[in-house]
Amino acid sequence: MNLDVLKQYKDKRIVVLGAGLTGMSCVRFLKHHQITCLLNDNREDAVNEQEFAHVFPANQLVLGMWDLDEISHADVLIVSPGIDLHAENLSQHISTYCKVIGDIELFCQVTAKPIIAVTGSNGKSTVVSLLSHIAKELGVNMALAGNVGTPVLELINADVDGFIFELSSFQLETLESMDAEIATVLNISDDHLDRHQTLENYATIKQKVYQQCQFAVINRDDRASYNQLNLPKENVSSFGLDTPTDDNFGLRNVGEQCYLAQGEKLIVNLNELPLAGLHNALNYLAVMAISARLNWSLADVAQACKSFYGLEHRCQRVETADGICWINDSKATNVGATVAAIDGLYPTLSKGKIILIAGGDGKGADFNELASALAHKVGQLITIGKDGPVIARLKDHSLFVASLEDAVKEAHAKAEPGDIVLLSPACASLDMFRNFAERGNVFVQAINALQEAT
Repeated sequence: MNLDVLKQYKDKRIVVLGAGLTGMSCVRFLKHHQITCLLNDNREDAVNEQEFAHVFPANQLVLGMWDLDEISHADVLIVSPGIDLHAENLSQHISTYCKVIGDIELFCQVTAKPIIAVTGSNGKSTVVSLLSHIAKELGVNMALAGNVGTPVLELINADVDGFIFELSSFQLETLESMDAEIATVLNISDDHLDRHQTLENYATIKQKVYQQCQFAVINRDDRASYNQLNLPKENVSSFGLDTPTDDNFGLRNVGEQCYLAQGEKLIVNLNELPLAGLHNALNYLAVMAISARLNWSLADVAQACKSFYGLEHRCQRVETADGICWINDSKATNVGATVAAIDGLYPTLSKGKIILIAGGDGKGADFNELASALAHKVGQLITIGKDGPVIARLKDHSLFVASLEDAVKEAHAKAEPGDIVLLSPACASLDMFRNFAERGNVFVQAINALQEAT
């Protein structure tokens, strides 16, 4: 760890915005290095004031409001990723000399250990978790951090060979100093446009990882995910669903069987891997491309993939005895994720139809991108939530219902054995639930209640 870098923060006026897990990890890190700060959160009960004063006696705490005076005089602002400086009307109060960073930026300034950086609109949690699983199976000591799991500063002294980062667009906004060994933008689709305003701006923020890496792994099926790439050809490899050339990664058909392949070399039969759907095939291919760059044996990587059964609320099958395939994809909080789920599952239908349950808070997304999938691959649409009526207008004979439980009942009434009932909301959950996990759990509970009643 390069402690000399921290000298620049000594005697600086530092304000940490946000007292959640990330903000508190920043305060603890600074205290460990004898650097004081002010912690500011506009929530009244963000932390226990007495406990904070006891643990951090040299630091100030301001709750229940943004301290505009302190913010305007700050030399350094360390901003938690969930805080939108523009939406909170804080940008205008930040001085021109103030350095605005996040916890990932602070981490990258002081560590030199290898980093694998993964971002994108969809699939990043699956990809980083699969990479972490593979590393463990191969005996490689890698720590998983960033937008998933433990805040990065909690792991800065970890005895590991390197780090696997899941990076959100919010974290990338304040990231400038990363020197990742490998970086990838898995895909780009409408998400967080309430914060980033345009898809082009969102894509630009995502592609900041390619300005801070040595080697890029790109999705050649998604031009918007790499159209600003500026690296030598020899520092780039690609993955996609078409037949791969050279040493790139893709799918090869042998008779009726489909294989993950590197160039002409077959790696593993797709049917031998647990995660279903073409969107997960892309996730596997991204992992293979990253693994190859790390010089991991692809045969060993493929074997490790066979023991990874995915993450909760991400195209997860709910076991029932009614002959209906119930899929919990509550983590699909944007349009691209839902389209990917539909496109990935549709080819697995031997008979029957897809019944889609969608809706929630769309965060300013353009739902028209769902129209083609709804028209050609979804037999019945049932919607819920704040933007449910908007989505319902995209397909004839759609149903808008008051609750997720009602949606499950309607889906059950219309479903026949062989059908897929897919909860893939294309929306955030906060209009009706605490988070996407609660939404997924309510979906499963409603299904189980129906099974018990029949």
